[in-house]
Amino acid sequence: MQIVLVQIHVKPECVEAFKEQTILNAQGSLQEPGVACFDFSQQTDDPCRFLLYEGYYNAEAVAAHKETAHYKAWRDAVNPMMASTRVGSRYCSIYPEDAFW
Repeated sequence: MQIVLVQIHVKPECVEAFKEQTILNAQGSLQEPGVACFDFSQQTDDPCRFLLYEGYYNAEAVAAHKETAHYKAWRDAVNPMMASTRVGSRYCSIYPEDAFW
């Protein structure tokens, strides 16, 4: 399993639009055969900060995700909403290896 965590900080005036665009991206992502989970969370003490927790069955699925129309539409729509550059980190599942439900 491949895990991608993306930390995102958006401009205050863009919070609602960002949420709408990201929900659309999450819905599309969950239809991809290589996606095990795609969680979208908002920080409780700073509503301008978000976290994406993305689970993929393999590294090829991570790469395939970046080529989907819904990801590219999301990327282009939300880039101007960013207060700072989003930060992504990649992990691999150690235990249990099949950690997705």
